[in-house]
Amino acid sequence: QVQLVESGGGLAQAGGSLRLSCAASGRTFSSYTTGWFRQAPGKEREFVAAISRSGGNTYYADSVKGRVTISRDNAKITVYLQMNSLKPEDTAVYYCAVKLYSGSSARTFVGEYEYDYWGQGTQVTVSS
Repeated sequence: QVQLVESGGGLAQAGGSLRLSCAASGRTFSSYTTGWFRQAPGKEREFVAAISRSGGNTYYADSVKGRVTISRDNAKITVYLQMNSLKPEDTAVYYCAVKLYSGSSARTFVGEYEYDYWGQGTQVTVSS
């Protein structure tokens, strides 16, 4: 069992920045690939970013590419999502997720159905 706790959400102005954190516990964090997803009101949850077990590979949704950076600190058992140049359409509840994966340390996953554990989410609201 893995517990994930997101933090760092809040209210930001368009053009501003936020850094989300996701602290994990329960198992060796380096065994997991991790990802961030978001769900806006009235919309389905969508993929935002993913990072491989090694931290060497990342993958981003087109909607955030160039504005968002995912990173991880295995020693701190934490994954981060740095969001810059925020837009009102970034408003959503952001979720981190992890997948236990023993394959390639360079692999990332984009499908929410591929992930095993989810955090409770943190609200991000961007005002125009």
